[in-house]
Amino acid sequence: MLVAIVFLATPALSHAQSADQKYALVPYPSSLKPQEGSFLIDQKTRIVLPKESGLFKNEAEQLQYLLSGSLGKPLKQAKKGAANTILLKYDANIDAAEGYHLSITPKQVILAAKEPAGMFRAVQTLRQLLPASIEQSTAQSQLVLPAVQIQDEPTYSWRGMHLDVSRHFFTTDYLKKFIDLLALYKFNKLHLHLTDDQGWRIEIKKYPKLTEEGAWRTFNNHDSVAIAKSKENPDFALDERHIVQRNGQTMYGGFYTQEEMRDIIAYASARHVEIIPEIDMPGHMKAAIDAYPFLTCGEAGWGKTFSVPICPCNESTYEFAENVFSEIIDLFPSQYIHLGADEVEKTTWANSTGCQELMKREGLKDVEELQSYFIHRMQDFFQSKGKKLIGWDEMLDGGINSNATVMFWRSWVPDAPLKAARNGNQVIMTPNATLYFDALPDKNSIYNVYHLDVVPEGLSAKEAKAILGAQANIWTEYIPSENRAEYMYMPRMTALAEVVWSKQRNYESYLQRLKSHYKRLDALGVHYRLPDLEGFVDINVFTDKTTLDPLKPLDNLIIRYTTDGSQPDVSSSVLDKPLTITEPITVKLAAFTKEGLKGETYTLLYKRQEYAKPVESSVTKPGLQSIYYKEYFKSTAGMAKAKPTGSTVVESVQVPQEAEAPSFGVQFRGFLDVPETGIYSFFFICDDGGVLRIADRLVVDNDGLHSAIEKSGQVALAKGLQPIELDFIEGGGGYTLKLMYSKDGRQPQEVPASWLKHEQAVP
Repeated sequence: MLVAIVFLATPALSHAQSADQKYALVPYPSSLKPQEGSFLIDQKTRIVLPKESGLFKNEAEQLQYLLSGSLGKPLKQAKKGAANTILLKYDANIDAAEGYHLSITPKQVILAAKEPAGMFRAVQTLRQLLPASIEQSTAQSQLVLPAVQIQDEPTYSWRGMHLDVSRHFFTTDYLKKFIDLLALYKFNKLHLHLTDDQGWRIEIKKYPKLTEEGAWRTFNNHDSVAIAKSKENPDFALDERHIVQRNGQTMYGGFYTQEEMRDIIAYASARHVEIIPEIDMPGHMKAAIDAYPFLTCGEAGWGKTFSVPICPCNESTYEFAENVFSEIIDLFPSQYIHLGADEVEKTTWANSTGCQELMKREGLKDVEELQSYFIHRMQDFFQSKGKKLIGWDEMLDGGINSNATVMFWRSWVPDAPLKAARNGNQVIMTPNATLYFDALPDKNSIYNVYHLDVVPEGLSAKEAKAILGAQANIWTEYIPSENRAEYMYMPRMTALAEVVWSKQRNYESYLQRLKSHYKRLDALGVHYRLPDLEGFVDINVFTDKTTLDPLKPLDNLIIRYTTDGSQPDVSSSVLDKPLTITEPITVKLAAFTKEGLKGETYTLLYKRQEYAKPVESSVTKPGLQSIYYKEYFKSTAGMAKAKPTGSTVVESVQVPQEAEAPSFGVQFRGFLDVPETGIYSFFFICDDGGVLRIADRLVVDNDGLHSAIEKSGQVALAKGLQPIELDFIEGGGGYTLKLMYSKDGRQPQEVPASWLKHEQAVP
């Protein structure tokens, strides 16, 4: 079970963060001291760039661009001056490369840094202190900055976001918009996943068919799902700009020319964002193999689990790889090249005579070491070009060189970061359980990201230095549009921004500061996910009547609802007062902003129930009976026809150690010893699927294979023993299982162990 860790801020920090919301900065600075008064920027204000600050020319231009849209024209620039000036100051005493000092008084603004990256971070802090209207170039005669003293620097050197442009293609303009958002929140790495089975997105001049053929496809199963979902949610519609007709076929895709990519790289560099290219090898190469079949060991297509990989036993493969990476290395100035090296279907290697001969010649005992052989050869090539290799943590399985950088993603292999650190590897944390932003968000997502422990437990102080930082990944199998991408990563991206930058954290303060950022995101045209409505559950019950009275997280939200099964839209009825419910009904509701942005659609089922009568059982023992199955199930119903592996008694709703396997199912059986009659709400978080029944009534249906999401329901229970059936499945890849309850609107809490009983077998 994944356990959340709560970070407590010091009282001084808590006071500083909550004292004045006019300093609503995300991420929060290392030190912020509020001051009296404000500084007014108008056409008489000068930007001062002394001779010794000439290295900040780009940052001065960025500041001019930020201000001129609202003020009508650029501010005049000077070499010196004090009153009514914004001074960009070189300060050799600032140690951190991205560190800066910011002083705002009624007379002057001073941005001080030693390196251009630090000065740029200072400009972004200034940007967040200015009104959100500057993002739309709204004409204003003056701009107001609150007086403040800030000293700031990042906690981690790797503060990254990843975007998969292979499954679905994104335009150059959108990449620039994404880079602007990264810069605003002080991220410094953009990991671009440029190739995969579904598409090759970067021009390689020596192998033109990689983009002529590999960048295009007929609609696949992911596209079909998106097209079906788009009937109710337009965010799932495929971008028509990437659909073309060729030789009588509808083709979908696109790619970046090298010239286009140079422009994107330059744009990112000006904003101190390093772009790390990923060309995924040896697996996930179907798009390349279809264009150049010589790359395989003789077979192509799909294996048991993943696509057939390129063949590491043919010298022609290495010639291809080195030619491709030579062009990538010439194109991308990043010190890193990401090789991927994940999810490799190695069956064709094991069956290849050539691979058997190579393994014997090189003393390789299995195909895992054969993959390491491929990785070592590519790493040697990268190093000869002055580059560092990054790969996903599967690289560790066959052994890797200590100079490789490991990107940890498999949450179900928790010792991988420790193993890498002890091997001398640097590590970037990107655990799928928390930082895979393609996973559906729910009301717990931001909390989970904010409480990420970047340095995992079990590392010594020396080993902890191997952790470079963290990044979130956006895999786009089911993210076909720019709007859908923004919905998935924003605003939880802002939580990660604070995790990897700020020295200390205060979650409640962050939530308050985040509220002001929605206006800025509106101004920037970001299609973010609205914060969740609360005050209800998915399945609601009543004995006589009940009311629906949702809690709005933002005052400007308009709640609209339907009762005829249709999706709420801007013309649906407004829920502006409590809705009394006396008959069974299904209500669909969603929040809208005045600008028309729509939040999550909630489907609420209301049904009438009598209090379930307790059962009579004279002999019970503490805990629940746990019956487990070490098999793969797509839904909990599969366990009904399966043969149990074993059973045991558990004291709480948790997976017994005996059941843990890559894939498994568990059935919990017994009673809840309910202390008083009432309507109880249950909140069931699981990854993958689960179903909860109490008193032979369906309470929560969270079934199927999915990431960790919460679903909820109510049940009317009389005091006494009530039968409970909880089914849970894990499809492989790490699990989450958590059951909470609430009564009379109280804060949800874990079901007490004292409530859990099972019937004692009579001899």
